[in-house]
Amino acid sequence: MDYSHVLVLIAALNEEEGIGPTLSELKKTLDKPDLLVIDGNSTDKTAEIARLMGARVLVQKGKGKGDAIGQAIRHVNDGVKYVVFIDADYTYPAGYLHDMIRVLEKNPRVGMVCGNRFKDDVNLGRFHDLFYFGNRLLAFTHNFFNGVELNDPLTGLRVVRSEVLRGWKPRSKGFDVEVELNHQVERKGFGIVEMPIDYRPRLGEKKLRIEHGLTILKRIVTESLS
Repeated sequence: MDYSHVLVLIAALNEEEGIGPTLSELKKTLDKPDLLVIDGNSTDKTAEIARLMGARVLVQKGKGKGDAIGQAIRHVNDGVKYVVFIDADYTYPAGYLHDMIRVLEKNPRVGMVCGNRFKDDVNLGRFHDLFYFGNRLLAFTHNFFNGVELNDPLTGLRVVRSEVLRGWKPRSKGFDVEVELNHQVERKGFGIVEMPIDYRPRLGEKKLRIEHGLTILKRIVTESLS
């Protein structure tokens, strides 16, 4: 499969433990991938490692994951067909990208393929209880309010058609950007497919806090009213 039209976007903030293994696995999985790391002004060696691994590094002007993605999608040029979003902490195996891209190749009405961490045989031991149940609560609320039926609406592994992103200016500044992206795909008239994936323990310090969950919940309600 030709991956020359695939752009990989990775938002990163102080991820020096995970960024190297993440980029290494992406390079092994995709043939000479175009890797763009959006660095949120890290105080560790995240940006340095990314450059050494052959990635382009864009220094973020604002703060938050949503803000980073908003800046990154301006770099989606006409030669890009699919955009990969993957977290920088090595939790998401890049090996699934082959099959995720293949779904888009075969189904022109599918606009986004998402990695579903909560498959039937998920190992609950890999999730902190609060993290797991918080995600399930947010997923239930997301589906109830918005009608976008997803088992894992907050996943950090996605492949999106570039036309979905063109002209999109995310209002979300933080981790709630995934909720907004789900609706962006729907508003563009495309469907979303979920693919069961494995999920690894993160490398480095966890960023998500309870307050981030409240921001995501607010975004879910906001999107349901727009």
